[in-house]
Order: sequence, then C-alpha cells, then structure tokens
Amino acid sequence: MRAINIGVLRSRLVRKFCLVLMVGSTFFNSILHLYAQGLSGTENGEWRYLGGDAGNTRYSPLDQINASNFSQLEQAWRWRSDNFGPNLDYFSRSTPVYVDGMLYTVATPRRQVIAMDPGTGENLWTFREPDSIRHQRSPRQAYGKGVAYAEIDGRGVVYITTPGFFLWALDAKTGIPLENWGKAVPLNGFADTGAVDLIPELVKDWGPWQDYLVAGGRYDPDYGIPRELGMVTASAPPIVVNGVVVVLVGHQPSYGQTRIENVPGDIMGFDAATGEFLWKFHSIPRPGEVGHETWENDAWRWSGDISTWAPASADPELGLVYMVTNASTVQTYAGHRPGYNLFGGSVLALDVKTGERRWHYQIHRSDQWNYDLPTPPMLMDLVVDDQPIPALIQNTKQGLIFAFNRETGEPIWPIEDRPVFQTEVPGNYTAPSQPFPTWPEPVDLIANEGLTERFIMDYTPELKEQATMILNGYRVGGLYVPPLPVGHGNDFINNVGCIGAGNVIPHQPVGDPSTGMMFASHARNCFAPGLMRPTNGIDRDNPNYPEPGAGGATPNSTPTTGKTVAAWLPGGGGGGLPTIDGLRLFKPMDNQLTAYQMNSGDKEWSLPVGPTPDAIKNHPLLKGVEVPDSGGVGWSIQMVTGDLLLQTRALSEGMVQFVPDAPLTLNARDKYTGEVLGSVPLPAPGQYGMMTYLHEGAQYIVVQIGSSRTDDPAGLVAYRLP
Repeated sequence: MRAINIGVLRSRLVRKFCLVLMVGSTFFNSILHLYAQGLSGTENGEWRYLGGDAGNTRYSPLDQINASNFSQLEQAWRWRSDNFGPNLDYFSRSTPVYVDGMLYTVATPRRQVIAMDPGTGENLWTFREPDSIRHQRSPRQAYGKGVAYAEIDGRGVVYITTPGFFLWALDAKTGIPLENWGKAVPLNGFADTGAVDLIPELVKDWGPWQDYLVAGGRYDPDYGIPRELGMVTASAPPIVVNGVVVVLVGHQPSYGQTRIENVPGDIMGFDAATGEFLWKFHSIPRPGEVGHETWENDAWRWSGDISTWAPASADPELGLVYMVTNASTVQTYAGHRPGYNLFGGSVLALDVKTGERRWHYQIHRSDQWNYDLPTPPMLMDLVVDDQPIPALIQNTKQGLIFAFNRETGEPIWPIEDRPVFQTEVPGNYTAPSQPFPTWPEPVDLIANEGLTERFIMDYTPELKEQATMILNGYRVGGLYVPPLPVGHGNDFINNVGCIGAGNVIPHQPVGDPSTGMMFASHARNCFAPGLMRPTNGIDRDNPNYPEPGAGGATPNSTPTTGKTVAAWLPGGGGGGLPTIDGLRLFKPMDNQLTAYQMNSGDKEWSLPVGPTPDAIKNHPLLKGVEVPDSGGVGWSIQMVTGDLLLQTRALSEGMVQFVPDAPLTLNARDKYTGEVLGSVPLPAPGQYGMMTYLHEGAQYIVVQIGSSRTDDPAGLVAYRLP
C-alpha cells in the first residue's frame, strides 16, 4: 500500500469546507499539526536561513499576502548591488536572511556583507574583507550564496565564509568583527580578532602538505595553498547548528580541470562562540575509515575536491547537519581514481558536535558527468503509511528524487541498482551500476527510460520518421552514458544520453511542510558526449604536453599548475546531437514545473511555465502545426508562503536577448493546481531565489533580480500591500 495522501486530502476538504466530515479528522489533524510545522527558522515572520528554515524548504507560513490581495502588491523598495562594485549579474545567488528586524546579504565578487533596513532597503552597515592574493586566486568569487546567523549569549552574530577561505564572525547590529573570537591573521588590514584562516586546519593532516613542509616549504597566509598542491575556496555559506559553525568547501570546477591532484574538501566545525576548531570530517576517507576501499590504486593520497557547493541543512533536535557533495578531480575521466569514490556524489549526515558520520547515501558513483548534487537536502516531516517520518528529500540534476528517513538514512521507498553503460576509453573506470529510486517517479520519465519512442520529436509523421532514422545511427542510453574514445570503431556514431532536470542550482526545488508538497522546476535534455582523446603524456614537464585548449585540455580562468594530468581529456570532436534544421530530435521541455505530494510520492500536477519560442512555432517545417508549449526560456524560480506558490521566470542567465519583450512578472499560483491566481510586474528578471518576512506588521516579499541588460543591474526588489 502506498502512503496516505494526507496533505492533498486535507487541502481538498478545506477547499470544500468539509473538514468536519472527514473520518478520524481529529487524529489526522493532530498528526499534521505535530509533523507539518517544519523546522525552525521562519517563526514570528523571520527568515533565518538561506532557505528560510533549517530544512531549506523556502517556505513561510505567512499569509497576510494571499490570493485575494496579491495583485494589489506595490514595490516597497529596490536595492542595487552595483553600488558596491562590479557584479556578474547572473552569478548573484545570495538570498537574504531576516532576523531581529534586519536584512543581511552579500554582493559582488568581493562577497561584501550588507545589513539593510527591511522596510526601506537602506544600507545600515557593510563589511568587506581586506584584499589578499588568495581572494584574487579564488575560482568562485562571484558565487557567494549568503550568510549564516546565530545568537551567542543573547547577541546576534553574522558568519561569512569568503572566497579566500576565511571565516568571519561579525556583530549583527554593527558589522564589527567579534572581539576575542578566532585567531589573529597576519595580513595587512585584517583585524586582530573576528576571523579564522581555514587553510591551516584543512591541510595540517594531509599527506601532500606534510611532504611539502618536510621538503622545506612554508605557509604563506597571503597566497594560501601552493598551486602545485591545489586550490580551495567556498561557495555556500556556513551553517550554525547547536553552537557549532559548520564550514563548507569549494574548489575549481572539476569539469574545467586538467590535473588530477587537489586538496580534499574536508568539512570542518568551529565553536560559534569562540572560533575554536572542533572537528574535521575527511571527505576522502583515509585508511581505516568507512569508504577508504572505494579509492583504488591509492588515489586517496592525492585526489582532491569532493566539494560541498550547495548549502547545508540541519535538524537541531537530532543534532545532525546534512550536506551534498561534488565529484573528485577531472570529472570527465576516472581512470586515475578507479572505484566508487566515496564520499563523492553523496548525501552526508554528520553529528554536529563531533563531526562523526551518522549515515550517508551515495546518489551516484564515480561521477564523470558533472552530476554533482546541486541542491541542499530538503527536510520535511511526512506521514507515510500512517507513520510519521522525519524525511530528507534530495533532488538531482538527472531528474531523480531520493527520499530518506533523515534520522536513520533508511530509504522511504525502495532504491534499486540498475546496470549502466560501461566506458570504452582505455584505462577509464565506470561503476557497473547506479542507484535509481523506484518511487517517487522522476520529474521527467525520460530519466528512467532514455530517448525511447514516446520522447522522439513527432510534430509531424514525416519529422518523427526522419528523427528516428537519425537516431538509428546512435546507441541510445539513459542517464549514465560515458564518452567514447576518438576512433572508437563501433558501428554507431556515438552514445546518446538524456537527463530530466538539468542544472537546478539556480532554480532549486521548494517544499511546503504544512501539506507535504514539493515543487520542482526542470528541463529535458538529450546529448551525445564529446569524444575523448589521449593527452601527449602525463607530465607537465614533458615538452609533448598539450597547451591549454589542445588535445582536449580545457582552459580555466584560474588554472592550477600541478604536474600530472588525466590520461584522457575531452575535446576530440564528434560530440553533439544533430538537429533537423534546428529542430531537436526529442520532444522539447525547457521549463516544466511539477508538484509532488511527498506523503505519498504522487505527482499532483505538472505544467510548462512558458510558451514555445517563436523560432520553433514559426519554423518553416511546422507551418500549420499546433506546437505544444515547451516552457519557454529561462528557469522557473519559486517559493511558498501561506497557501500561495510564488513563481517567476529567471531570464537573467543570458536569456533576455532571446526574449526582449518577455513579460517580467511575479506570479501567485494555486499550490494544488498550478493555476496562476494573480501577477505583479518585476522591474528586471528574477534569479536564483526569493524570500519573505514580517516587519512592523507588514509582510514583504523580496525577489532577487538581475539581467544582462546594463539598465537592470542585479539586486533585490521588495513588495508589500498598500
């Protein structure tokens, strides 16, 4: 028997004014009241975490703004980030937090911290870390997602991890670094207190660092880790749980690397009151630790990354912090790091007091597809088969949805291993199977099936026949399709793979703890991977080593200069899936919004959030054909407040040029049907996220905005009722 669909049952009865007729309503409502309140963070109209509550649902119970008055909203204020220096609009991903009558966010590649008046958008104080070579070398400067907040002995404190990999603790009312906190950093301009240099604790027990010191090397706090060893930074803010600041780690993107060595992204905990180092969890297991055997050929000694790009979630009552991880170095080739490579591509649950692993689940093994987990774990309390379950829900780029008991790590519904395509690149490694949830079904069934007949483009019978003939020249697979070597010798052109969600980093799923519903935006894509060719040697001192861009080596804005590189690199040509005069061979779905009732795992509704672009509608081959909506361009961004699902389209990531006249609106949708109930205009396209809070009796909705148009800089816009 599947789970009782309590959330939808209750919502429908409420809408029909028949709650009194529900059999056992007292029992149902008592369970729902107990288990549907969500985790802490949005009480009293606040928004204390990047994702609202500690469970990253992006939900608020505030309902002053509702379906009856949404269209009356007026712009309260607008805040521009370019006042603080140049910004990369579409990389701005900092959702503000609202605590104790103040708003906090970060802006620009300097990751400057700003405190604002929530009623006017006026700047109250700012903090900017002094310049350093480490900041200039950071590969993730513009990706700061925000700040963390905690109260220490009744005092509000704002915590920030900077691109140079320093942790700061600032007085929430003044922005001044905390006194008697952390350790003095011996760099010009740094305060004597209020900061922690994170690199020494990260590397002190790491073998390559110890070898470096024995060979006469020394630590330069201005420069950081020598390039021949690696590079480290931070993308997501820390999270504070039960008096512990948990610091997340970022690296140079794995898909842009040509070297195989780097520093591991070990996760660290610090005392929130003093800045004292407490613990470290090895993201690449050492001898004797769980998962060490998954790093064959001693790759654990020098392989790095396993970053925590996405923000973390936490359950303070359980004392657990939850994180998701990236792959190890050189994501397109794993021959230098054979094995499943724990804890890459995993959900991790750590004891926040000790850093000990309570449980983990590896979502995918030996990543070579850039399938890093892009969204923080979503924590909601569900009722499944009459049983209350503290749940963790993990969405993926592939379009799969994994659901676990967040206390024990047990899957809520079965997960099965399925065989996948194996690599044909000499020396490479692919895992023989990958995990697939049996329930809920993927956001797009193409994630389960691959490019089967029902997904082949069929605007007309002639076009479907032509698309089928083209695909007959390929070997069609599913999610885990590895690249082929140049000159592979098969009787097909290339492999074809498909994913159901895409890069959901800038359009994360949201939840509704009051009903158990989840809303996920996604896009379908099918592709033929680029072929791979061997490098001309594995030693950078070898004169035959290819220059960047040759032999498949990929230039990067912040290259590392280690000596060894992967034996095979992408760039041999042969990639890409053909089109028919610009029409894709598969049925396009570029922007779909799907609602799930997670108490049962059922899909409630699914719809495109925009029209099909005119370039397809008016295509000469489709004259007279009624083309179904495919979602338009730009991602769907959403949030839940009260009974409304707020949603807008993010056109800022290079898309405005394709739809210059697209309506820029913030929409209020019915949670239970997806129907648009009201809209208000936005001054610029939305991006990444939004949030809401109650300030001096008025509810505000704040949307992150920005575009590639110079007259619409990145920033924030706030709305309230007249």
